[in-house]
Amino acid sequence: QLQLVESGGGLVQPGGSLRLSCAASGFTLDYYAIGWFRQGPGKEREGVSCISDSDISTDYGDFVKGRFTISRDNAKNTVYLQITNLKPEDTAVYYCAAVREAMCLPHAHEYDYWGQGTQVTVSS
Repeated sequence: QLQLVESGGGLVQPGGSLRLSCAASGFTLDYYAIGWFRQGPGKEREGVSCISDSDISTDYGDFVKGRFTISRDNAKNTVYLQITNLKPEDTAVYYCAAVREAMCLPHAHEYDYWGQGTQVTVSS
């Protein structure tokens, strides 16, 4: 069974950092582009960042620049999203998604496999 499992979310104070993980089982991530998306309370799901099968990253919003870093470790079959200088507006459920494409795709509906999400809450 193909499965993605996110972890690493939690409650963090503004200015803090988190590293989210997206672990795959049932398939290897080597040939997949992996995207991170998020959905805040009362908001639509939005793209955060994506990494291609050749480790080329793509950011999907101005809010990403300088604070979000996506990486992958194919040996561990895991993709990471490092977030620094967290802000209250980063509060959301963060999802990872996979599509068997070499390059990143910008839209959520283009991804085939999704995790259940991990909650990130930024509050003092």
